[in-house]
Amino acid sequence: QVQLVESGGGLVQTGESLRLACVASGLFFNLNTMSWHRQVPGKQRELVAEITRWKDTSYLDSVKGRFTISRDNTKNTVYLQMIDLKPEDTAVYYCSARRPNWGPYWGQGTQVTVSS
Repeated sequence: QVQLVESGGGLVQTGESLRLACVASGLFFNLNTMSWHRQVPGKQRELVAEITRWKDTSYLDSVKGRFTISRDNTKNTVYLQMIDLKPEDTAVYYCSARRPNWGPYWGQGTQVTVSS
């Protein structure tokens, strides 16, 4: 059974930092593209950052230079380091895993709230 468990969300002020983590189980972690998405009520979920099995990364334009995605295949964990947070980064952040013809699977989400 695939499980993705996010942690690290919270309430911070503008300009502060957070580090999200997603621990995966029940899958061949190192074969998967891992990604972080976020969703605000009433809006579509959007892709924030992605990292392939070869550790190639891509980012949403609005987070480039502020967010960094990384993975530790020895710990089955993907991270999202977020610096210089802004109120518009407020959302529920979800981790997902996928590979060709498989998934995506989703975690339950972690709330990030940035106050101005």
